[in-house]
Amino acid sequence: MPKFMTKSLLILISSASSTWVFADSPKEQIHYLEQSRATAHEFMQSLGRKLKSLLETADTENAIIVCKQIAPAMAADYSKDGWIVKRVSLKSRNKSMGVPDTWERRELEGFDRHHLSGEPTDELEMSAIVDEADGLWFRYLKAIPTQPMCLQCHGKAEDMPDGVKAILAHEYPNDDAINYSVGEIRGAISIKRQISAHE
Repeated sequence: MPKFMTKSLLILISSASSTWVFADSPKEQIHYLEQSRATAHEFMQSLGRKLKSLLETADTENAIIVCKQIAPAMAADYSKDGWIVKRVSLKSRNKSMGVPDTWERRELEGFDRHHLSGEPTDELEMSAIVDEADGLWFRYLKAIPTQPMCLQCHGKAEDMPDGVKAILAHEYPNDDAINYSVGEIRGAISIKRQISAHE
């Protein structure tokens, strides 16, 4: 069982007050978990290939501009049939879509604690059933560890070429997504699906 997950196929039920209740997981919820894992893996593999290809065929400055369009478009493509897929981070680059909600923030902070304790980051994930204002939602979060190629535009500011810093300042004037090191939690893939609406 991956780290930071519930044991014995239990699903967490969370409320806005952060009270957690354990409940047996029906087959449908296990299916949601398996589907979310597969989606997160496929999303990151596909995005990684596209970014690697960009960095091999274009300079980092142009890759940043194209990446700004590719990643949101991919998330939109995966957000179908009732699923909502996005990337979030405690240090977001795109403030219009990358800022975590309360549940995502809490779990991202938990991921960071696991990283600081020396645990591997590539298997960190969390799933839960969360009681939100409009109903019960299945939630899934998969950590995105910082890879070496990420440092070209997410690494230490002092190590970035002036051209890269200029493009980042132009495209993302409120950018916080820098000064990462390899292995740190860059953010996470967030996947959710509504289970039921409040009456």
